Amino acid sequence: MEICPKCGLPIPACVCSEIAKTQQQIDVRTEKRRFGKINTIISGFDDGVNIKDIAKQLKMKRACGGTVKNKVIELQGNHQGHIKQILIPMGFNEEQINE
Repeated sequence: MEICPKCGLPIPACVCSEIAKTQQQIDVRTEKRRFGKINTIISGFDDGVNIKDIAKQLKMKRACGGTVKNKVIELQGNHQGHIKQILIPMGFNEEQINE
């Protein structure tokens, strides 16, 4: 049986990702890009969370395109008021999400 090097629990019972989610300081902002297009930028993710899965869920729930670059999620369009309601059920702390 494999043991997690961070928490010392067996891999099936590892809680490192859940603890990491509650300790994130996430910043949500919009940015105007070329030709007047607006992107929503979600930053502040640390190691311990799977940022690609989070981006996939956000893109699916908001029905938009996006990408992950340098631990930053970029979504096409202005979704600033909706990101918090999606991240909270995923296990992130409401007080640590700045919109």
